[in-house]
Amino acid sequence: MTRLLGFYVDHHITSPSAMAQHSAKVKPIANDLARNGILLVATCLRVEVYGEEPALRDIDSTIFSDTSYERIEGAAAIAQRLAEIASGAHSQILGEAYVSDQLAKSIERLDQNLPIFRIVRLAVDVGRASRKRQQFIASFNYDQIVRDIIADRFQDGELPDRLYMIGAGMLGRELIKSGVGERFRSTIIVTRNPKNLRKRLRTWTDTEVSLMRPAEMGSASEPLSLVLIATADVNNEYQNVLQNAILRLQPRTVVDLSSIPVLSDVAIRRLNYVTMYDEEFLLFIAENNKKLAPKLSAVRSDIEATLLTAQMTRT
Repeated sequence: MTRLLGFYVDHHITSPSAMAQHSAKVKPIANDLARNGILLVATCLRVEVYGEEPALRDIDSTIFSDTSYERIEGAAAIAQRLAEIASGAHSQILGEAYVSDQLAKSIERLDQNLPIFRIVRLAVDVGRASRKRQQFIASFNYDQIVRDIIADRFQDGELPDRLYMIGAGMLGRELIKSGVGERFRSTIIVTRNPKNLRKRLRTWTDTEVSLMRPAEMGSASEPLSLVLIATADVNNEYQNVLQNAILRLQPRTVVDLSSIPVLSDVAIRRLNYVTMYDEEFLLFIAENNKKLAPKLSAVRSDIEATLLTAQMTRT
C-alpha cells in the first residue's frame, strides 16, 4: 500500500497574519488538488495537505516554497493530528467548534474511495467526541467574544439600534443563530446576492433577519449600530464599496472577524475598529486558553486511545 503523507504549516510555525495571507493564496487550487487525490485543509490559521506519496511528490515546492513547514507520515499519525484539529486542540482559540465543520467540509471535493477521505471522516468524529468527553469547550468562542464587545460598547441601559452582519457564510450564520443580535432593534445581513441568500434562509424559522445590498448601507449615520464583518470573500472592488458604506454609517464599533482585515488603514483611523489581531480580542483568547491548556494532554491521550480502539476493531 502506498504511504500516506502530510505537510503542514500553521500559526504555531508562523504568525497568524502571515498564515492568513498564505491560506488565501492556496485556497483557489483546492479543486485541482482534489482531482489529484490531495486533501487541502486551508483555514485562516493553517494550510495542510494530505494524500498518497506520489501525489505529494512536488507539493513542497509549490504550496510551501516560501515558508517553513512540518512533515507527517503514516495513517495513524495523520489521523491523530486531524482528530486533534477537529477537537480544537490546535486552534488559536482552544476548544473552538468551527474548525471541525471546516475540516468536514474540506473532504467534499475528494473521491470517497480514497484512504484519506475515510481517515478525515473518522478523525472528525473522534475529535468532536473527545472534545465533548473532556469538556474541552471554549468559554470564549467567537460568539461570546462578540457578545462581550457589544456589552462593553453599550452600557448603562443604552439600547443598541441595528446589527449589520457582513457575510452569511458558516461563521456569519452561526453567529446569528447564537443570538449575538438579541440586544439590537433588528439584525441586517449585508449581501451582494440577496435573492440567493433568501432561499438559503428559508429554514431559519426562528431567526428574524433583513437583507440589504452593500451600497444600500449607510444612507444615514447610525452611532448606536454595530457592524460585524464575517466574510473572507472580499476583492478590491467589494472592499471599496463596504468601506465607503461603513464610513457613511459611522457605527459605534466595527468588529472584523476576517482573517485578513477588510478595511484600510485610512478608514480604520476614522472608526472604532476591532480585529482578531488587536489586544482586546487577544485578551479574550488568552483567558480562554489559560483555562483549557491543562486539558490538552488528556484530549490528546483520549484521541489516541479512541483511534487505537477503532483500528483494533477494524482488524
